[in-house]
Amino acid sequence: MTKKSVDPDQASAGKPISDESILKTAKEVVVKFIEVGRLTPANFDETFRSVYQTVRDSVRSRPEND
Repeated sequence: MTKKSVDPDQASAGKPISDESILKTAKEVVVKFIEVGRLTPANFDETFRSVYQTVRDSVRSRPEND
């Protein structure tokens, strides 16, 4: 089985991004923060919420000229 490559411009053209995709992306970012030592258990909750909201807001916003 091979993965199908998707042009990012075509992938986002009119297709909604699922909550699951947003969650997975936020998780990947937080895992990277943990790997490089930028995140500790003490600040995990606040950081994860912030990353999740930022990713969600970024993918759900539409340019005004669109």
